[in-house]
Amino acid sequence: LTYENLKEARSAGISDIEISLTGLVNGDHPIPNAELKEKFRRVKHDADSAGINIWSIHMPYGADCDPSHVDETIRSQPEVILFHPSWRLGLNERKQRMSQLVKTITSLNKDVKETGAIIVLENLLGYKLLRSPGVERPLGRTVEEMVEIMDLMPADVYAAIDMNHIKNPERLITALGSRIKSVHIADGDGEKECHQLPGRGKNNWTLILQALDRAGYTGPFLYEIRAKEVNGFTDLVATYHRIYEDYIKSLQP
Repeated sequence: LTYENLKEARSAGISDIEISLTGLVNGDHPIPNAELKEKFRRVKHDADSAGINIWSIHMPYGADCDPSHVDETIRSQPEVILFHPSWRLGLNERKQRMSQLVKTITSLNKDVKETGAIIVLENLLGYKLLRSPGVERPLGRTVEEMVEIMDLMPADVYAAIDMNHIKNPERLITALGSRIKSVHIADGDGEKECHQLPGRGKNNWTLILQALDRAGYTGPFLYEIRAKEVNGFTDLVATYHRIYEDYIKSLQP
């Protein structure tokens, strides 16, 4: 996130970005708070100078940063917004984990709102319940489960839809409607972490854009793809225009 890269992105037509904290505040080598603050002051200054809006911050996730943890001493430690509903689960823990998740998000929501921000929860990959013997996939793995989670949340907590985490993401978009405040744009097959450029996976992007339009979504078309998928920022912009043109054609009689 140098000024030069941000300026290049803006020149190519990119207006918004998301920043991830995973590995910076958790994991084996977290960055001290004072150093992290200084890094983000620089990034914010450079983004402003380049004309880039920092749309969202993807809060950390992992076994050591789980908002649904059943151990209260672990669950209550992080004073951060958490976008992923949970980490991996043990068998038959889902209802209890949902309850813990609601505690975490509700307790954080007031402080987040005071900063002028909102909390969004992202759907997670899980076309099959079991990830491995004795280990269930995270919360938010199906349309029905995401609807259940959001129904338990305060009305001013919202959803972020990851198009790479579910088959037929237009179904989830339709189910959550105006509750959607952000997206992760990537193609895939709904069975593994593909993070492909749209058009290289199995998603139907015309149906996705139709569903986002019906839901009244007005946020950015926020990519979350592997770097090797593109040669530069212009590939992202060109892909968006291609998808959008296909969508416009679908509306014509």
